[in-house]
Amino acid sequence: MRRQEPGVTQPRPPTVAEARARDKARRHAAEAQQAEEAAAARRRTRNRRLMGGAAVVGVVALVAVGYRALSSSNDDVTAHCIIDENGVQQVVDDDYCARGTPGVGGIFILGGHQYRYYYGGTGTVGQAPRGGTTVLPKGATVTTKSGSTIQRGGLGSKSGGSSSGS
Repeated sequence: MRRQEPGVTQPRPPTVAEARARDKARRHAAEAQQAEEAAAARRRTRNRRLMGGAAVVGVVALVAVGYRALSSSNDDVTAHCIIDENGVQQVVDDDYCARGTPGVGGIFILGGHQYRYYYGGTGTVGQAPRGGTTVLPKGATVTTKSGSTIQRGGLGSKSGGSSSGS
C-alpha cells in the first residue's frame, strides 16, 4: 500500500517491540507519579512533625520562663553580720560572724556578744539594718558581702560558709 486514504485505511497493529516499549513507558510514568506522591506525603509528615516539635519547644520555653519569673524573686540574698545588744541591732564586719562560735539558729556568740546574720535589706557597718529579716529565706542562695556562701538554694541543699579568695 503506497497511499493511504483518510477514513478508509486501517492502522497496522503494533509490533511486539512497540507494545513492550509502550507498556514500559506507562509503568515508568506510573512509578514516577507514585514516587512524587510518596515524597509529597513525606514532606507533609515532616512539616507536621517540625511544627509539633516547635510547639512543644515553645511550651517548654514558656513554662521555663514562667517558673524562672516566679522563683527569681528571692534567688540571691545578701547577708549582713549584725550584733544584737539589748534589742538594738547594728551591722558589723562579716569577720565577727565568720569567727564566732556557732550557736542555735544562726546565732554566734563571741566574747559574750550575740552576732547573727541579717538576710536581705541594706546596711552599712555601724548603722542599723533596714528592709530585711533575721529569718533564713528558703530556697535562696545566701552570700555575705565578703563573698562567702552561707546557704545554696534549691531542694534544701545546704553547705558551710567558705570564703572565696580571702
